Amino acid sequence: MVKCDCPPCICQVDPETAIRVGDKVYCSEACAQGHPQGAGCGHEGCPC
Repeated sequence: MVKCDCPPCICQVDPETAIRVGDKVYCSEACAQGHPQGAGCGHEGCPC
């Protein structure tokens, strides 16, 4: 497990199942897309 590459996100993600953009790994589409329209990652307790 590794930390999601979205800076404010606190989620841990499995590199095998993560959403990848280039060499970065993300826990959700919202994080991967830079939080369009302020969308959060949807994981309880995460401030992003």
